[in-house]
Amino acid sequence: MLTEDQLAKLRTAGKVSGAARELGLSMVKEGVKLYDVAQEVEGYIRDHGCGLAFPCNISINDVAAHYTPSCNDKRVFELGDVVKVDCGAELDGYVGDTAGTVEVGTNAYKDLVEISKTARNTVAEFIGDGIPLGEIGKAVEMTITNAGFTPITNLCGHQIEPYNLHAGLSVPSYANGSDVKIQSGMVVAIEPFATNGAGEVRNGKPGNIVRIARERKIADPKAAEFFEYVKGEFKTFPFCARSCDFPDAEKHVKDLVRHGVLSSYAELVEVKGGIVSQHEYTFYIDGNRGEVTTLP
Repeated sequence: MLTEDQLAKLRTAGKVSGAARELGLSMVKEGVKLYDVAQEVEGYIRDHGCGLAFPCNISINDVAAHYTPSCNDKRVFELGDVVKVDCGAELDGYVGDTAGTVEVGTNAYKDLVEISKTARNTVAEFIGDGIPLGEIGKAVEMTITNAGFTPITNLCGHQIEPYNLHAGLSVPSYANGSDVKIQSGMVVAIEPFATNGAGEVRNGKPGNIVRIARERKIADPKAAEFFEYVKGEFKTFPFCARSCDFPDAEKHVKDLVRHGVLSSYAELVEVKGGIVSQHEYTFYIDGNRGEVTTLP
């Protein structure tokens, strides 16, 4: 179980994350730049005393996750886009991880957008100490399939530990039969992805999100200085060049990826080109209930 001080940090990070999520979703309008939304979301998190647990993901239509705008990204939202905004704040390593989906100016995918939220909220009603992972997956799968859509089976929720965004347990979005149980004191992100496609994602092109892969001697003094900055600013969390307050960050990121110091996350794309929706909350498991920490 977390101490009161630890729980206070988790709740603060969660509250900031939830407010940042709602800010980002409110900005998603036709003609608005993705870059501007990402910058506002991350600026809100930092302005409210937290660090970034990962770059603001803004993934559109068949891209399920891992798209964040680059430093010079000119892309704008278009009418009919289905937009996932996924963001996270951290405070001394305690994380709020949260996401939502909106449709830009149309209602063609209203049911698909809502069903991932319904699946998340269904889990919120019963998640707690002793609940098997398979039961959570079954609830998500039944909710989504009963509405005529398909859960994405190779994307899952996850346990979160201090400075470790994806730790320990993976929480399925389908009835995988796992009898491993959620335990009191855990922090868990529940994030159902729903689609009108095949229900699976593949790796697309390399994205702009990176993480430290290994430490090794860096010959270029400026690149070495940048690496020290990254370790201090982002610690063990994923980041991107756009989020760095450092000259030539994009160049340094590319060089360090090429030298194997950093590794990049591929964009995750639905295998049949299906539209994808996502809703996510972080929960603190306190006895027989799960407390949502990422409400604004």
